[in-house]
Amino acid sequence: MASPERTAMKSSAELLTLMSWLSPVFPTGGFAYSAGLEQAAAQGLVDGPAVLEDWIAAQLAHGGLRNDAILLARAHDAAGDRAAIGELADLAAALCVCAQRLRETTDQGTSFLNAAAHWIGADRLPGRGTPLPVAVGAAAGLAPVDRVAAIAAYLHGFVSNQLQCAIRLSITGQDGAAGILSRIEPAIYACALDAGDATLDDLGGAAFIADSMAMRHETLEPRLFLS
Repeated sequence: MASPERTAMKSSAELLTLMSWLSPVFPTGGFAYSAGLEQAAAQGLVDGPAVLEDWIAAQLAHGGLRNDAILLARAHDAAGDRAAIGELADLAAALCVCAQRLRETTDQGTSFLNAAAHWIGADRLPGRGTPLPVAVGAAAGLAPVDRVAAIAAYLHGFVSNQLQCAIRLSITGQDGAAGILSRIEPAIYACALDAGDATLDDLGGAAFIADSMAMRHETLEPRLFLS
């Protein structure tokens, strides 16, 4: 049986890996995407911190972000099984509501895998073009790092990026973003726990306005973000 000290060291090592992979400086290009938030701001639907917080919470509870968490969990379980990962990648791509979201997830997935190869041999990782949640889940399973921790870190990274986008779009300031992050952490953890036990039958969503904004962003001009 591992000693408490050794268990704590392993947990700390896993945490460091996740912090590296899902850090804003990891070269996935996430800073270039707003996941439709820019369009929502342009139409006046997200015009301040309170609405922004609701916008993010809805994606965690009812939107595509919850689906990402479920796909990540199942990819973690299937890590090393190329056929299963390929099927999950196809499903993740099919769930994208528009061309921009597909580009967002596949481009970031490819960039993630290129960088993650420094931790895991490239020959063990999924093929390029794998959507981001499947890529992260597969890498986390191969590392290995804890499944729920990986989901939570992925969700935290997405939320942090949304808040950075909101700062650039003048929806909120840095202090306001920090306040939102502090209040939304319990929802991030709850979503991670739920997704860890969910199956593919639990995929679905009801964040229709967010999906619509992602679609409409494709014709927004001028714009700061690619999605």
